[in-house]
Amino acid sequence: MSTEPILEINTNSGVMPKGSEEDYWRAVETRDPRYYSSFVFAVRSTGVYCRPTCPSRRPSRDRIEFYSTPKSARDAGFRACLRCRPDELQMKSGQVQAVERACNFMDQNYNSKIRLSLLAEIANQSPFYFHRTFKRVMGITPRQYLEAVRLKHLKLSLKQGESTRRSTYKVGYNTAGWLYSERDSKIGVMPSDYKSGGQGLVIAYNISDCNLGRILVAATSRGVCFVCLGNSDGKLINYLSDEYPKATIISEPETDIQLQEWVSQILQYLEGKNKLLNSNLPIDVQATAFQWKVWKELQNIPYGTTRSYNDIANRVGVPRGYRAVANACASNRVPLAIPCHRVVRKNGDLGGYRWGVERKKKLLQLEKTVSN
Repeated sequence: MSTEPILEINTNSGVMPKGSEEDYWRAVETRDPRYYSSFVFAVRSTGVYCRPTCPSRRPSRDRIEFYSTPKSARDAGFRACLRCRPDELQMKSGQVQAVERACNFMDQNYNSKIRLSLLAEIANQSPFYFHRTFKRVMGITPRQYLEAVRLKHLKLSLKQGESTRRSTYKVGYNTAGWLYSERDSKIGVMPSDYKSGGQGLVIAYNISDCNLGRILVAATSRGVCFVCLGNSDGKLINYLSDEYPKATIISEPETDIQLQEWVSQILQYLEGKNKLLNSNLPIDVQATAFQWKVWKELQNIPYGTTRSYNDIANRVGVPRGYRAVANACASNRVPLAIPCHRVVRKNGDLGGYRWGVERKKKLLQLEKTVSN
C-alpha cells in the first residue's frame, strides 16, 4: 500500500471512487494512522460509520461503504461511532505523524521487548503525553495495539503449521500463557483448532423462529461459539462463515442432543420462561481478559434492569473506559447468554446493538414484563 494518504475523493457524491476501494479496505484492515482523516467507512449491518483507525472489530468487506467525509456518511443515514468519534475535530497532523511512527516501529519490531519510554522517544514526546495522544488517535493504548499486532502474526504462524509454543515465542512472548484469558483462548478456539482458519474444526448450528425473527445458535464440541439474530437464514449462515472461514460448518444433526438443549434454553429465555441468569451455557468465543471481565459484569446485571457503560467501566476498574466497555459489548458473539442488551447510555438512551436497536428494545421490554 502507498505510504501517502488517500487524496482522491468524490466531493460531489461523498462516495469514494471505486477504483481505489481495495486501498481503503487495506487501510481499514490495518488501522493505518496515515489515513486517519482521509475518509470514513460505514457498516451497513450496524448503521455506524468510523475512521479507518477505529479499534472496533472489523466486519466482512461486503458490509462496508466508504465516504469522503463524516457528513457524507450522515447524509446517507449512518450514525457516528461512539468509540472513535469521527465527528470530532481531527487531530493535528503532527500528532497523527507521531502515532504513525510508533505504529510503524511496533509493526516492524513486534517480536522485541518494547517499552512505552522507547515509543515516546520515537514520537518525540513525553511518555505521559504520548500515551494520551496515542489513545486519542487510535482509540486503544500502545500496549493493546502491540498485542493486536502480535496476535495477527501468531495467527499467521499457526496457519502455516507452526506449533502454539513456537508461534508464541516468534511473536515476542516467552510463554504460551499470554495466549489465554482466565477462561478461554484469545483467538476464540483452541490454537490447534485455529490453524488454517479453523480447518478441522466442526461447528454445528441450528436456525429457529423466535419473537425477534430468526435466530442462529452455533457450537463447537466445547460450547456455544456464536449467536446471531436476523430475518434471512442465508445471511445468518454467512455471518457464521465469516467467523470460521475454513471450519466444517454443518446444520444441526438430529443426534446432537447437547446443541438441542442449548438452543432450547435460549428459546425459552426469549419466551420469558428462562432468565438465563449467570448463564450456565458453556461458551467458546474469542475474548481477551478485559472482555471477559466486562462480560462477567454484564451477567451480573439483574434480569429486567440496565446499567450504563460508565457503570460497567467503574465496576471493572477503568472509570474513564466506557468506550472500551462499549467495544467489549460490541465484540460479544453470544448475546443473550452474555446480556449486552442490558447496557445503555448514561442518559438512558438505548445506544447501539449489533442485531438492531428494535430487538434490544424488545428484549428489555420482555425482561421488564416477566420480572414484574
